[in-house]
Amino acid sequence: MKRILLIKPCCIGDVVFATPLLAALRRAYPNAHITWAVNTSIAPVLQEHPHLNAVLEVGETANPAAPRRLLGFVRRIRRLRAEAVFVPDRSLWYAVATRLAGIPMRVGLNSGGRGFTYTHKATIKPEVIRHEAEIYLDLARILGILTDGLWAFVPPSVAASAQAERVLHQARLAHGSYLMVHPGGGVNVGMRMIEKRWAAENFAALAERLAERLGAQIAVIGAASDREPVARFKAALKVPCRDWSERFSLAETAALAMRAALYIGNDNGVGHLAAAAGAKVLMIFGPSDPRRYAPFVPSEQARYAWRPVDLPAGGVASGAPRNFNWSRDGVSVDEAFAVACQLC
Repeated sequence: MKRILLIKPCCIGDVVFATPLLAALRRAYPNAHITWAVNTSIAPVLQEHPHLNAVLEVGETANPAAPRRLLGFVRRIRRLRAEAVFVPDRSLWYAVATRLAGIPMRVGLNSGGRGFTYTHKATIKPEVIRHEAEIYLDLARILGILTDGLWAFVPPSVAASAQAERVLHQARLAHGSYLMVHPGGGVNVGMRMIEKRWAAENFAALAERLAERLGAQIAVIGAASDREPVARFKAALKVPCRDWSERFSLAETAALAMRAALYIGNDNGVGHLAAAAGAKVLMIFGPSDPRRYAPFVPSEQARYAWRPVDLPAGGVASGAPRNFNWSRDGVSVDEAFAVACQLC
């Protein structure tokens, strides 16, 4: 096979979960030209990925193959002349688009019959709890491709790594001398689920205890959509904090997380990217299921804190459970601290 297209445009956590599939394809087809179709804002994260030959930027919509954009998307992917396409996504429109593009081998997820046009279908049973990355890897398995020993992997670019080193030099911070805390998340192009946010005050209490234990400084990060939890985090802290919110790109944030003693955050894409870049990560889970969405890396690199609760059978696609209450159902600061101590 000479030319392969992988379609997974959105969102950053899901893109990270698709990188083990990319690794499986590269291992099976070492000489193939592999292109990844991805949202423009995420594209820089993949530009220098060692398993990729090219990145196709497809704009900023959650689904660039939705009805009114379908034919334009078809024309773009048809020009690639791919012999095979892999679609680790449940969208009906990607299934239709790849068929209209005339790609001979079409390998995709079949959820609720939406993957009916694929030549090779991996059927999903939403009620069966499996990690999202494992579901994506089924696209390799149905072709007999081995998937053992593969983890999420997104190394920061050379430019992002250089920027991280400049930031640390200017701040007079050594590797491992600081904690990175992200109290926000839950907002992206495809979905808004801020119910996944642990209380910012809990993050502050946890960061203080870990900073004292490790002799580390604290840095907070966040996007514009995280301004409220970042402000609450800073107000609750009783020690100084470096405010790195809204300063760095995704790739630069991952590079800084790699150099931290620990990254702490909710179940969000930035945390998954940090783990895939090689950072030590503690992820706080509540109304989403870590059995489906925990960082897909070895346990010595990332852990999660979670109290098991009843959750919708379809995962986050079904939304947050109506009765979830962080005060009653979520982990305590003590519980999160105990898990963090297993990492650092």
